[in-house]
Amino acid sequence: MKSKFIITQYNPMYAEQTVEMWRKSKEQAISQKEIHSFENHLTFLKEILPEQCQIDLALIDDKVVGMIAYNEKEISQLYIHVDYQGLGIGQTLLDSAKEKSSGSLTLYTFEVNKIAQKFYEKNGFEIVGRGYENEENLPDIKYQWISK
Repeated sequence: MKSKFIITQYNPMYAEQTVEMWRKSKEQAISQKEIHSFENHLTFLKEILPEQCQIDLALIDDKVVGMIAYNEKEISQLYIHVDYQGLGIGQTLLDSAKEKSSGSLTLYTFEVNKIAQKFYEKNGFEIVGRGYENEENLPDIKYQWISK
């Protein structure tokens, strides 16, 4: 299953696949059903997120296996397909965001998502806050990375 993935800028032709992957990955990470409808999620990806963030996709054989949405100061979304985690896809997407950053990045992750916490801490992110900054009303952690 160790296939070669490519990173490419988001293309609307991948919208449905991206949202499908994103929802499955998030639901697995937080053990909770997505609160938004598929259509609302699609609208968010197509119309709102691109205004605020650069969106990159990871593809294997034209299948969306990962996505990241970021700008020079923050990572808004980072999700990897549940069947393709642990292959370095998230690492590659994160490294790219770090390279294009202003030298510092912040992000939020859910407190229940221990895998994400381990991943971010391994990559030099430190906890700078805790709260409930999300629509799911779950405890979350604010992380920050500063370039050395």
